[in-house]
Amino acid sequence: MIRRLLALVTLVAGLAGAAVALGATPASAANNLSVSRKDAIAKVQEVRASIDRTLALIKEGKSDQAFEEAKDGYLNHFELVEIPLRVADNSLTIHAESLFAEIRTMIRDGDSESAIRDKIIELRGVMDDVERKLTSTGLTAPALVLGQSFLIIFREGFEVILLLSVLLGYLEAAKSRQYMRPILAGVGIAAVATVLTVMLFRTIFAALPIGQEMLEAITALVAVAMLFYVSFWLIARLEHKRWLEFVKARMWSAVSVGSAASLMIVGFTAVYREGFETALFYQALISFGTGLGMYILGGLFLGIAALAVVAWMMFRLGRRLPIKTFMNIAVVLVMATSVAFLGNAVHALQAADRVPFTPLAGWPRPPIFLSEATGYWSTVQTVTAQLVLTAVYVIGGIYAFVVKPRLARRAAVPRPVAPTAAPA
Repeated sequence: MIRRLLALVTLVAGLAGAAVALGATPASAANNLSVSRKDAIAKVQEVRASIDRTLALIKEGKSDQAFEEAKDGYLNHFELVEIPLRVADNSLTIHAESLFAEIRTMIRDGDSESAIRDKIIELRGVMDDVERKLTSTGLTAPALVLGQSFLIIFREGFEVILLLSVLLGYLEAAKSRQYMRPILAGVGIAAVATVLTVMLFRTIFAALPIGQEMLEAITALVAVAMLFYVSFWLIARLEHKRWLEFVKARMWSAVSVGSAASLMIVGFTAVYREGFETALFYQALISFGTGLGMYILGGLFLGIAALAVVAWMMFRLGRRLPIKTFMNIAVVLVMATSVAFLGNAVHALQAADRVPFTPLAGWPRPPIFLSEATGYWSTVQTVTAQLVLTAVYVIGGIYAFVVKPRLARRAAVPRPVAPTAAPA
């Protein structure tokens, strides 16, 4: 309670000081009122730089300098951001002011480095919210996020349709239609389990005793690992179709036993694998799609509608689809999505003060919504991570699509048999 009162007093004093520092004359007030959103967004970048300097000074044990930096960041930078921000979201303005005041109070009172660090990390997150409030979503970022959402559900759903076509086609060919019901029951259970997994992710993440930034980073890194696996698994599928062969083998074993439970397990495992991946990928997409939820939802609905058309064409009309062409396109898009997730993961680790933050001087910094959609943040660490992953994909793609086929063609060419020597 005492700390809250001190923070409130500091906040009031800061506002009074700001009026003096900025010169509360009619002329200067008119200039302040003319601050545009574009100017305020530029000031947000200066506020972020000041926050980073404050944390660096705290780590160096320079409390007095850190206090002056924190005060300067608020009075000379954030005060100008407040002018358009109060119109956009007054409650967010008050929350940011309170955090600035609390940080100054904690520094002045000599609180521990870890406590001040946690509060600064929270303020970094609030600065992201401030920029989102002041920034238009534009067209590119919503289109990218909608496309990513569509890709996730459509690719995973397309895989499910292919698996079901194999399972049901196998039973049809074996004249074992009586086994379709337990298979479909397993598929239904897998669908329900996928929905529960999405809800469980949200519940578990809300209960974990770690910061939001660390949760976002961990989720994105796991999603990147799975997308990396999926990318090269898809490349392998283009030629070998090992997963479908595995499902056929499982199906043959279950039919041989004739157990309904075994058939249900086959249907469940064939679908839930894709469902779990879908839940994880959407969790990562939502984490870095703040303010773009409507477009994520739109991509989801469009993907489901497209899947319904595909399923109707395959099961009702019996039409063959260009699966290999789709897989080729899916590989590239999945790789691009994983590169975006990786950039956002590194950025989240930077926000949580787990990874160094080295800005790339002179590099353009796109609007926050576009940065979230692409994972591009103009720092050495994020750009390096994305370039390394892209290089791995390029090398892997060259091997899979160029080198490996050439080796296979060479191996398939029959070698001439050397003539045997005639008997003397």
